[in-house]
Amino acid sequence: MAEAKRIHVIDDDDAMRRSLVFLLRTAAFEVDAHETAESFLATLPSSEVGCVVTDMRMPGMNGLALVRRLREIGKELPIIVITGQSDVSLAIESLRAGAYDFIEKPFEDERIVAAVLSALEHPARSWEADQAEALAHLELLTERERQVLQALTEGYPNSAIADRLGLNPRMVEVDRANVMDKLHASSLSQVIRIALAARGGSSRNSA
Repeated sequence: MAEAKRIHVIDDDDAMRRSLVFLLRTAAFEVDAHETAESFLATLPSSEVGCVVTDMRMPGMNGLALVRRLREIGKELPIIVITGQSDVSLAIESLRAGAYDFIEKPFEDERIVAAVLSALEHPARSWEADQAEALAHLELLTERERQVLQALTEGYPNSAIADRLGLNPRMVEVDRANVMDKLHASSLSQVIRIALAARGGSSRNSA
């Protein structure tokens, strides 16, 4: 396991926040809990931070705004964003803004723990270093699979992709599965990271 560092969980939903804190403490992490992004930022100067796990939808500053704010003040912290299906486009934008990963609800406990471990062990991703490998993976995709991938990176669900491309929803499911298999990705966030790497990285790198 990576060297122990403090995990900050940010969620205005009391039950979800308590559940995440319990899960991560059970996995032997040191965890602090915050109801809002603003309360986390207020403690940041005096806090030890190894990783941030934040909900996307919160009153006041949401998860995407928090990612952008931390980058503005020069805090290069690995941030994992938890999102509902309706907020996938925001989660994708958070990756472009510098988030480490996003996880869709509902999720398995193991997915959160694995994401935190990865964030602690590899806190700084080099988009440039990943670009050649990403481009090689993308070369394996068919034209239609590329179209499906493009729609995924824009936050479209399978049903909307089917309408957009004039396909049967089942065909989209098959193409999406093929994309994940060819890119060696086990989650949508991994697919998006590969696509971003192939394009040269986050919005900070491509601006």
